[in-house]
Amino acid sequence: MNNQQMVMYEEEFNQIQVVVDRLVRDANAKVVFIVDKNGQLIAASGDIDNVDTTSLASLTAGNIAATGGIAKLLKENEFATQFHEGEKANIHIQLVGNRVILVVIFDSRSSLGLVRLRVKKATEELVTIFENLMKKVQEPGTAGGSPFSEITDEDIDNLFND
Repeated sequence: MNNQQMVMYEEEFNQIQVVVDRLVRDANAKVVFIVDKNGQLIAASGDIDNVDTTSLASLTAGNIAATGGIAKLLKENEFATQFHEGEKANIHIQLVGNRVILVVIFDSRSSLGLVRLRVKKATEELVTIFENLMKKVQEPGTAGGSPFSEITDEDIDNLFND
């Protein structure tokens, strides 16, 4: 899955968004977002108006890549969980099925214990969603096999006709 573009369908996106929205509420977080390992934002919820999600997504993916290098030096597969504590904001980062990155930003209104508990449940749900998505993408001959599978030559010709 590394360095591969992810195909996302509306059904799975909506399921992911429900999990992210619920995690913001249940963990009392400021912001929750999901990023692929290439740094592309997949979903976000919470007070995102005050956050540069594009930069944060890219930096988070870079952080995961750097930490992966450290893990290899220590003969670990990966460090699936990271936590960064600041004066006003804390960040909990969780790899989900080695496919995507779940980021929870929270402050003193929540606690690391609550965030970890809620992230564990959300991660289980997200793993299932992404596994189903991967099966859908890999099934040949189905609408999920390719985002272009339902486009015909006639559709393409009609697109370019005056």
